[in-house]
Amino acid sequence: MHFVIMGCGRVGSTLALSIEAQGHDVSVIDRQPASFRRLGPEFEGRRVTGVGFDRDTLVKAGIEHAYAFAAVSSGDNSNILAARVARETYGVANVVARIYDPGRAEIYQRLGIPTVGTVRWTADRMLRRLLPHGAVPQYTDPSGQVVVAEVPAHEDWIGRPMSAIESATGARIAYFIRLNQGRVPGPETVYQENDILNVVCPAADLPHVEGVLQERPPAL
Repeated sequence: MHFVIMGCGRVGSTLALSIEAQGHDVSVIDRQPASFRRLGPEFEGRRVTGVGFDRDTLVKAGIEHAYAFAAVSSGDNSNILAARVARETYGVANVVARIYDPGRAEIYQRLGIPTVGTVRWTADRMLRRLLPHGAVPQYTDPSGQVVVAEVPAHEDWIGRPMSAIESATGARIAYFIRLNQGRVPGPETVYQENDILNVVCPAADLPHVEGVLQERPPAL
């Protein structure tokens, strides 16, 4: 399959080398020819100097037969513009754009362009290191409104139906991990010792969910 990547910074070059290592064809676009040095001499893909949302540049990079397009330059506007051109003009189905400004991510999502929010992603990973004993965010949507988080539960929840946990917290259990296997709970699934819960809820409700699960459940 053919991939086109706009931006040959640290992310773009790493992405290009990783994709090529898996046996795919890759073209990398960047305004600065010197940036291609990050790819190293072993890179066999195309190096295309130009602006990533310019149609001639995209055609040189093989956008017309691309399986996927990634816009990972240092500019939010350039990334989203290039991603829209790739999808709307050339019909590339698999498109993603890197976004630095969290406030813009929701707008871009509404345009149908999947985004990776660099700031939000980094903040979530930092929280995972800073708050090891509390809720651990696994995913936050680009708008910052919805979160999937690993939340510990009081031992007295053991033996209770997971539906009871959902009723008590107001959150949904997206999945749980049991014996190192991810599973989706069913109507009769019971919370067992050493289960790891991952709930999905509004980000603002996460402290409430965590508080409920840290307490003993109501008596049966």
